[in-house]
Amino acid sequence: MPELITPELVALDADLGADKSAVVRRLAELVAAAGRATSADGLHTDAMAREAQAPTGLPGGLAIPHCRSAAVTEASLGFARLNPKVDFGAPDGPADIVFLIAAPAEGDADHLTLLTALARALVRPEFVASLRSATSAEEIVALVQDVVAPAEAVPAAAAAPAAAAPAAAPAAAAPAARQSLVVVSACPTGIAHTYMAADKLAAAGKTAGVDIHVETQGSSGSTPLDPGVIRDAAAVIFAVDVGVKDQDRFAGKPVIQSGTKRAINEPDVMIREALAAADDPNARRVAGGAGGGASGGGGGAATGGKPSAGAEVRRWLLTGVSYMIPFVAAGGLLIALGFLLAGYPVALTNPDSGNSWAKDWVLNNSLFDLPTSTVADLHGGLAGYLGAMLFFIGSLAFSFLVPALAGYISYAIADRPGIAPGFITGAVAVGVNAGFIGGLIGGVIAGFAALWLSRLKVGKVVRGLMPVVVIPLFATLIASGIMVLFLGRPLAAAITGLTNWLNGLSGTSAVLLGILLGLMMAFDMGGPVNKAAYAFATAGLASYISNPTENTGPLVIMATVMAAGMVPPIALTVATLVRPKLFTPAEQEQGKAAWLLGLAFITEGAIPFAAADPLRVIPPIMLGSATTGAIVAAAGVEAQAPHGGIVVFFAINGFLMWVLAIAIGTVVGAAAVIVAKSIGRKAVEEAPDDAVDLEHAHAPVHVPARATSA
Repeated sequence: MPELITPELVALDADLGADKSAVVRRLAELVAAAGRATSADGLHTDAMAREAQAPTGLPGGLAIPHCRSAAVTEASLGFARLNPKVDFGAPDGPADIVFLIAAPAEGDADHLTLLTALARALVRPEFVASLRSATSAEEIVALVQDVVAPAEAVPAAAAAPAAAAPAAAPAAAAPAARQSLVVVSACPTGIAHTYMAADKLAAAGKTAGVDIHVETQGSSGSTPLDPGVIRDAAAVIFAVDVGVKDQDRFAGKPVIQSGTKRAINEPDVMIREALAAADDPNARRVAGGAGGGASGGGGGAATGGKPSAGAEVRRWLLTGVSYMIPFVAAGGLLIALGFLLAGYPVALTNPDSGNSWAKDWVLNNSLFDLPTSTVADLHGGLAGYLGAMLFFIGSLAFSFLVPALAGYISYAIADRPGIAPGFITGAVAVGVNAGFIGGLIGGVIAGFAALWLSRLKVGKVVRGLMPVVVIPLFATLIASGIMVLFLGRPLAAAITGLTNWLNGLSGTSAVLLGILLGLMMAFDMGGPVNKAAYAFATAGLASYISNPTENTGPLVIMATVMAAGMVPPIALTVATLVRPKLFTPAEQEQGKAAWLLGLAFITEGAIPFAAADPLRVIPPIMLGSATTGAIVAAAGVEAQAPHGGIVVFFAINGFLMWVLAIAIGTVVGAAAVIVAKSIGRKAVEEAPDDAVDLEHAHAPVHVPARATSA
């Protein structure tokens, strides 16, 4: 296997620039000059995109900028010992030891294991000291090879537990005295911070006399923690900058969550917080599932596992919406198929029975007694019967929309004790015509009622009855009682007024609503604002399906939201194809798949682009989505399905206009992205390529020769 580092990749006591971008660029040029990358610019861009997600400076004067890049042809390490030091965002000041870890976009497991071995070595003070005292590039190479040599490298999945294993004697002396914690660490690239955080926490746990079991969800592979180890752990630490894979395994465990940087900087503090959480019956716990209690990226370095009020509210609402969407998707698609087979009148009321035609046919007919139709556009026979069955099932699934929203908002607040009160309060909100807004508010009230009751100090006998009898009963009475006595009528009046206004929209007002919904769908691409617009549309669709009228405003809103949500990923694909040089190699690869996500109405396909360059991506795609929203709303296109994108073409009334609106919005969004990216790129390119070289021409002779642009 080729060596990761050679003397040509080393710069000793060098002035490589005044900021981290200049240093990374010079190191990227060393990698390219050594024939290990096709483009220094591409490597620099990808490394700085990773830097934008979270600074790579570490305590002790270290920095490890790193990335996967399509420009890298061979896994490489660029090394610089800087003079003067440069700030990479570490809490204790600038760095003088910098490693650029450059991995191919499709790096092989062996190379990635060696790269993570280096990251682990950087937590050892003696290794860092030897780097500072080395006198030649060859000595640096030898030191690095010693820690990344295959014979010395420890498999990533096993190293952390091994490092954390307690000494045999103490374990035998006091087997019951030691507590156990489990740790999951993960960073966006899975190369450096993932493993450094794991090792820092393992070392801190050993010092504190705690057994630490680590699962590193990184590039070198991951061995899941044994279920028995998780079960016996007193608490869990999530040191993550991305979502935790298979989080449900930890459901119910006390949790401390933060980013990998905090785990590297303050591992002992996080260990103490986890031990305290283990002894606190009111500590935050892992809820499990999508949008669950401890899901998502890490971030708040100073939060101590306690997110801000805004972050908590966002988590509650997104949990409710995330759990609600499967009911909406399944029910909505079944309803759409029912319309396809039986015709739209299947939802209308049979005047002889007071039931919908679908319900009457399901209850009174069978495969051996197929229904006949006397209503225009309502199909009888086998197609009609199957359509009625699909519509009937889908309508029942749709009826869970508001209760599921309320139930899982309550669950996010109070964990399992909140589920029953939340679901019941959501059903009550539907019963008093408070609708979607009532379910949202009712879920919050039920969650806090259940949380308050769960924290009451009661005797052992009553404590056993709390989760199955006391909390569900009294939390339901509190939340549902408030909904019936105080909130139901005002909310019902507000919902009725809003519905009437929406149903009466036409002309200019419809266009304005389409613009607003389009802006919301593209603003955060699957986040709270996007979900609010989507939930608003699906709630209106559910109301219409349960009671069809001549006012089809909710159907127009559904078509508007779905079309606007499809535009961002498709627009970014078009932009990457038209002007690929404006995008990093990684973004160009993402563009090849983003259009498929867009066609399937998965707006999240645009997130990688927006995360790397939010100011030049989000406003342009908002413009594209707003354009589509305005056209769809003005044209009165209707959608009977709440999800599926292009797949549910049969449920779109005005399909050709709908597709045309998406195409126009895509062109507008792509053009706007290209213009925004070009403006920013022009400002960068106005500086000469060798400006840094000219300014720092006095760099010491230890800097290896490299190709210049002049």
